[in-house]
Amino acid sequence: MLSDRRRWLVGGAVALVLGAAAWAFFGPAAATPSARSPQGTSRRAASSEAPLPAAESVRLAALEAPRDEPSSASRNPFRFGRRTPAVAEPGTEPTPPLTLTPQSPAAPAGPPPPPPIPLKFIGVVEKADGTTLAVLVPSQGDAPSPLHGREGDIIDGRYRIVKIGIESIELMYLDGRGRQTIRLTGQ
Repeated sequence: MLSDRRRWLVGGAVALVLGAAAWAFFGPAAATPSARSPQGTSRRAASSEAPLPAAESVRLAALEAPRDEPSSASRNPFRFGRRTPAVAEPGTEPTPPLTLTPQSPAAPAGPPPPPPIPLKFIGVVEKADGTTLAVLVPSQGDAPSPLHGREGDIIDGRYRIVKIGIESIELMYLDGRGRQTIRLTGQ
């Protein structure tokens, strides 16, 4: 019995909410057919819109009027600046065209960075004694032979392993020129 009563109450509440929503959406002006204007819009919508500005008249004669032909000698699509008139008006001095001067290149900031380290990080091996070894292969070459080492070891005679992470390894050149982080590729 209690569930039937609760169902009637919930159904009545839903009907009341839907009725209120319909009243707010359509309003009292939309309920009567006399409230509609001849175009089919309600009075409320017509009164809230501002009147449209008058359209300008179409000047068809201006379309057929003769125009000056473009001069190919003075047209340069790669030049930026003001365009000088072909004939100067009497009493005015023509303005010279704007010319852009290239700026001198900036001095180099220092030595170029070292080339990238041509190794791929393919995995980590943990030994039974707790040491962690990184496994690397050359990224260039036909038959890559795997290289391995711990933190601080020298790899391929040119690089030192700085840090071994879970998904990356940090290598540096032996001469200290730069460091590079190589992410795990798994290949």
